[in-house]
Amino acid sequence: MAYKEIRPEELSWNPFTQIGKGWFLVTAGTKEQCNGMTVSWGGLGVWWGKNAATVYIRQNRFTKTFIDSGERFTIAALPESCRKALGYMGSHSGRDGNKWQAAGLTPTEVEGIAAPAEADVILVCRKLLAAELGEETFLDPTMKSRWYAGGDEGNYHTMYIAEIEKVFVKE
Repeated sequence: MAYKEIRPEELSWNPFTQIGKGWFLVTAGTKEQCNGMTVSWGGLGVWWGKNAATVYIRQNRFTKTFIDSGERFTIAALPESCRKALGYMGSHSGRDGNKWQAAGLTPTEVEGIAAPAEADVILVCRKLLAAELGEETFLDPTMKSRWYAGGDEGNYHTMYIAEIEKVFVKE
């Protein structure tokens, strides 16, 4: 599929709907060696005078090792027809095998960074900030029991804020 570059201001979807209900696939690494995961926590906006994206990745996620080892990553919006694949990418680890193949997705490369070939929109992002979240950072103490209890106890998120360097949409 061919993509064309647009300005971030030209994105036509609602970020609340896309992130919270449509989900994103965050991918880091190269086409040959990458990992991706589904995220439904995040945001788009302006930070430090730059168009920016924010994503939250748990400490135990394999994708986090790829994001931490590089300067850039991609965030992709996929069509509704990929909903099952997104569910798989969000619930299985790349440590255990080739989850791209198992999900029926194809890693490709955009601007030297891995991204799913099936994406409708790809944001190429450069990390500006990584901040580890922990119980001491919570202003609402009920969030610990809601999001970090049971098997997720102590498995806090890292917040990444990244400049959106380029936006590509499927032609």
